[in-house]
Amino acid sequence: MNPADMLRIVDSIHREKNIDKEVVFQAIEAALVSAAKKSFGETAEVTLHIDRATGAMSGTHNGEAMGGEEISGRIGAQTAKQVIIQKIREAERDALLGEFGTQIGQMVIGTVTRVEGGATIVSLTNNVEAILPRSEQIPGESHNVSERVRAIIFEVKPQGSRVKVVLSRTRPQLVQRLFEQEIPEVSEGVISINAIAREPAHRSKVAVSSTDQRVDCVGACVGIRGNRIKNIVDELAGERIDIIRWSDDPETLIREALKPAEVDQVLLCDMIGRAIVLVREDQLSLAIGRKGQNVRLASKLCGWDIEIMTNDELEQQIDRAVAGYMQIEGMTEELASRLVEQGYLSYDDLEVIEPDALMEMGGLDEEQVDKIVKQAEDLAATANKAAEVEKARKRLEEIESGARDAKGNRKQPPKNAPKPPPAPKAEEPPPAPPAAE
Repeated sequence: MNPADMLRIVDSIHREKNIDKEVVFQAIEAALVSAAKKSFGETAEVTLHIDRATGAMSGTHNGEAMGGEEISGRIGAQTAKQVIIQKIREAERDALLGEFGTQIGQMVIGTVTRVEGGATIVSLTNNVEAILPRSEQIPGESHNVSERVRAIIFEVKPQGSRVKVVLSRTRPQLVQRLFEQEIPEVSEGVISINAIAREPAHRSKVAVSSTDQRVDCVGACVGIRGNRIKNIVDELAGERIDIIRWSDDPETLIREALKPAEVDQVLLCDMIGRAIVLVREDQLSLAIGRKGQNVRLASKLCGWDIEIMTNDELEQQIDRAVAGYMQIEGMTEELASRLVEQGYLSYDDLEVIEPDALMEMGGLDEEQVDKIVKQAEDLAATANKAAEVEKARKRLEEIESGARDAKGNRKQPPKNAPKPPPAPKAEEPPPAPPAAE
């Protein structure tokens, strides 16, 4: 190959494929060596080098020098071309892997080129096609050809000689990148996003803090008349966003995260990472949220297992827990009370307690602790089974209550209606702590 043509090819590949020239030179050299071995034999020792400045080729065969013309004459042109194309594709794939691999979690903007079986194909820079799977799309939204889409790069992996780039619009990182784009204080670092909990298409909670006391972190994120947060909500197909003021104090953070509900008291059970939140009766449904969404997102945001209840419910649960623990052989009333004070309110909780902590609480030895935990496991299994029976019974009652027509006549029960649960035995133990759900 003419040296000038070699340099021109390298320069063209460098510009079109955005591959470093040195990588192109190395790929061509490796390709030529591979092609040469098909001529000389796989056991031959062949080295080839391309002068980076002139494009001239030189090499050796079993230690003997070869000139450029000899190299060109001994290597089949068609074979060399095929191998070079393959090596260049591999180099292009590796370059794209490096480029997009560093962008995982970052937001990109692309154009929809087509929709295939629910998956949306998006064209990015460098003519790279990325896939936005149905599972990574916001529920309920659809995309049209030529539409511009914002998403984060979720996964990058090689696929043959190509690169598969997977996008996502459901991950919490997308919310963070949109905040960085729409709110200058966030991109400048004046406002920090400390935590995000998200249920796509429904609701997100974003905890923020400010490094400048003069900047109200919540107000800056909302914007004048809500214009800043509105842009983000529109991009997320109307998803509701709660902006929470971050606090290093867990009790304060939990109160903020459960807003708009008013919290009376937060009891932290550090040993098991549980927070019992007490609210008034009229705030109970608001704190829990529709289908438990508010408390679920608050738990994710704060990193605590949050349980919402009223004072009366807590007292009832404490009485049940103490009575249930007293069924365990070797359990004392003092130990049962201490366990409840630490937030252990069910048999399941005793299964995860650290043996050393239980030994210290009750002044027990290792054998006594093992015996107590074993009994708790058995009682938990019994309680879980009883809960399943009760659930089936209630389900049957619902079916029975709805099994009459408008005139009050009994309807024929559905074929798949569950059978009534067996009546509990008379010798069953007294009420015990509920199994953890």
